[in-house]
Amino acid sequence: MGIPQRIGHALLALATAAAVLAPATASPAPPSLEFANPDSQSLFGTAYAAALQNLLHTNTIGYDARYDRSGLLDPATGIVRAGGGYAQPWTRDASINSWNATSLLDPALAANTLWAVVDKDTGGALRVQQDDQQWDQVVWVTAAWHHYLVTGDRSFLQNAYRTATATLAIREHATTAGFNPAYGLFTGASFFNDGIAGYPAPPADATESVSTGSMPWPGVASGMYLSTNELYYAAYAAAAEMAGQLGRPAPEVAGYRGKAAALRTAINQRFWNPATGLYDYQLLADGSRGAYQEGSGLAFALVFGVADPAQARSILAHARELPWGMPDTFPHWARYSDAQPGRHNAIVWPLVQGLWAKALAGQGDQNGFAAETARLAKLAGNNSGFWEIHNGTNGVVDGGWQRLGDTVKFHWGSEPDQTWSATAFLDMVHTGLFGLTFGSRGLSFTPHLPAGWGDVTLRDLHYRGAALTIALHGAGSTITAFRLDGRPAPASVPDSLTGAHTIDITLAGAPAGDRDGDGVPDARDRCADTAGTSALDGCPDPAHLEAEDARNTGGVKTNVNHTGYAGRAFLDGLWAQGAASSFTVHRATTAPERAAITVRYANANADTRTMTLSVDGQPVRQVGFPKVSDSWDAWGTTTFADVPLTGRDPVVTLSYGPGDTGAINLDWLELRR
Repeated sequence: MGIPQRIGHALLALATAAAVLAPATASPAPPSLEFANPDSQSLFGTAYAAALQNLLHTNTIGYDARYDRSGLLDPATGIVRAGGGYAQPWTRDASINSWNATSLLDPALAANTLWAVVDKDTGGALRVQQDDQQWDQVVWVTAAWHHYLVTGDRSFLQNAYRTATATLAIREHATTAGFNPAYGLFTGASFFNDGIAGYPAPPADATESVSTGSMPWPGVASGMYLSTNELYYAAYAAAAEMAGQLGRPAPEVAGYRGKAAALRTAINQRFWNPATGLYDYQLLADGSRGAYQEGSGLAFALVFGVADPAQARSILAHARELPWGMPDTFPHWARYSDAQPGRHNAIVWPLVQGLWAKALAGQGDQNGFAAETARLAKLAGNNSGFWEIHNGTNGVVDGGWQRLGDTVKFHWGSEPDQTWSATAFLDMVHTGLFGLTFGSRGLSFTPHLPAGWGDVTLRDLHYRGAALTIALHGAGSTITAFRLDGRPAPASVPDSLTGAHTIDITLAGAPAGDRDGDGVPDARDRCADTAGTSALDGCPDPAHLEAEDARNTGGVKTNVNHTGYAGRAFLDGLWAQGAASSFTVHRATTAPERAAITVRYANANADTRTMTLSVDGQPVRQVGFPKVSDSWDAWGTTTFADVPLTGRDPVVTLSYGPGDTGAINLDWLELRR
């Protein structure tokens, strides 16, 4: 939760010295991801390592007494903040991040983070914190139940149940973001859209004249939204499971199950639209419906089982995605466009991508899951890590547009180091790729290893008292062999397992496909998620590599704020030491050669700028980029001769190293023999 639209986050980022200290207690060592295929390792393995760094280091801060309103935080353990620019945990962020990854990777850190968004009422009863985004409180209940399934922590469960029941009771009787008995649904904004840019007109108007936030709009506050009601359904279902696990009276368990069933029925009666084959996004208080697509709402329908099998098939057949992933809401409202997408409209938030990938994997849509996962891995690799929002058409880092009345239309920034973007990718790996499924008695596996990715191993994954090394072999979702420590076993491990163990899973049944649309079947495609050429087994032709497809670190990111570039974007951010752009040169030969590298770039500085040219991590020499023009819209080329290349997939890197002056933009790189 927090201030609508995360306005004022610069003020919220002010923290005490204690809040930025590293946690005092030792956390479990993070797992590692290893692909046998070097291309898969470069794309997915690199993104996984970056996501771990984002969650467990960049965005883990020390204990802060300001967040211990529940009295349940461990002062020796840290908490997870929302991300770069957002210093607080916030309810949605804390819940999603724990559900996605933190509960598995660092249970103590996850518990502290979940309790950091819980407070007490005047009588001392625990409740999810009450603030101006009260409609999204119940996502905490789903995260808390998941935390118990991962950890088996009954003390946590007892307090979580107290918190869940109190919070649900508050919302049931609330006059704002409460229950509407006429429709059998909960009112208030959609789960994700705390800004009015996420809503059509009505309830918005053409100029967004009332507020940039969503709840000040009467039509939103009294309206009913798909994702919010699905989260209430999931919360009731989780509360019933909690009650059963704690041995509560049978009528108490049945009461929550009954409320969940009634809400599921109402969702399907009020939101399912046979004409579109999808759930509608909104239902206004006057009964008018909005036949729009909500990415998180469609994902929740599949993940929580709101949709029946026929509806699930229909959603997969009719849901619309943008080139870079599942959009927040769709299509563009009339006040937005491809050139100026709304901040919460037809634009890609990695959080929503992660929920959609979870849903696709759960439905067995292996190609869809593979494509969504590859998109997020590329967005992270192309932009020095996990950002908040991307343009759905070109993948560029973009915070989207918003209005405030007739005269003000402003372009938001997209914040770096976003935790829920990183945990979205971690969940793609854990829940999707390895199919980790947590139950009250153990961990089961339903993996989805796409064709072309190659064998993969997740090492040193801690589950309760066990340290697991999990290896996937083959491709597909059908388990043909499951071995625990070399012996055949069911596709699960009990929660009582302790010590180090190795799991080997052999898979079959990968669907034939061409996920990247390059004309090379996945089974023969060395680069199955990066469109290339048939002559190079589906890998990009090194005769022309667009800079925006490079792997970038140190702050380098895609941009479109100048003209004259080729492709979908150019690269900026080569402005400080440590910035680097790396191009994988997929060759048809492994023979050593010395080739020429031509680079198109922009330099509007007064002098020649320098960078370090490296191959496979070894510096070759310092290279120069002469001034092109006084304008950053002008582009020139320079060629570096006699560059040594060995192996089939050498990596050419341009970096801002010690002694360099950097400060150029990059457009493309070509290998010329």
